[in-house]
Amino acid sequence: MADKQDIRSQRILYSCYAHVSREGEQFIPEHVFGYILSGNQVMYVGDKTYHFKAGDFRFFKKNQLCKFIKQPPPGGEFISLSTRLDRETLWAMSEELNLHADAPYTGDGILLLEPNDLLKNYVASLKPYLNATSDIDKALTELKIKEVIMLLLQTNPELKNVLFDFAEPGKIDLEAYMNENYKYNVSISRFAYLTGRSLATFKRDFERIFHTSPNRWLQQKRLTDAHFLIKEKGWRSSDVYMEVGFKDFSHFSFAFKKAYGVSPSQV
Repeated sequence: MADKQDIRSQRILYSCYAHVSREGEQFIPEHVFGYILSGNQVMYVGDKTYHFKAGDFRFFKKNQLCKFIKQPPPGGEFISLSTRLDRETLWAMSEELNLHADAPYTGDGILLLEPNDLLKNYVASLKPYLNATSDIDKALTELKIKEVIMLLLQTNPELKNVLFDFAEPGKIDLEAYMNENYKYNVSISRFAYLTGRSLATFKRDFERIFHTSPNRWLQQKRLTDAHFLIKEKGWRSSDVYMEVGFKDFSHFSFAFKKAYGVSPSQV
């Protein structure tokens, strides 16, 4: 079963997967409050691994790349609920309530929140919206977004410095970032944004550091990883391509054969 989501605003997401684990990767463009109703989830961000179970409340910082595994309980479904804390709502609340970041946020990009009655009651209050058979007024959805923001500020005051920080990503060490995140299948423009650069500056800095273009470097790094996993670790080619950052198997197979002279299955 695929995602069920609030199509009225696409800001409250109800995910449900039955019987089999689901693996994938995603870019988190905006802050998210999340709750797991059933099953377990493993998330990988940079060099950190996070394990979550049913009943866990989570906070996800925006502008992150992550990989995940969603695991349903035996014979059951993985079910989670997420509320997207969009920039427009946060900006309006900042102006209305005079809420501003007053120091750099230094916490983790993913937080396991302490459970409490306020957060439990908030999740319970969303269920009628998710099960509704007719459209719900947009204003009601916006109130639920504002409500969870206020709850997060009350229960985790330190989040003010991340929720109300509207600055674009600052310029960071490009070499270190790319070596850590090259397996994510995102666009060059996304990598540029996340490293605090315009696309033109990113390409110029990249070629100065790596002495090749971003696309060529990414493909070679991914193919080298794929060859190692198939030859040395015994992975199947059908399992490797997504792991190393290719979007589809046919493109991976073509690039692999061009680089190594044989198809992945012949290694």
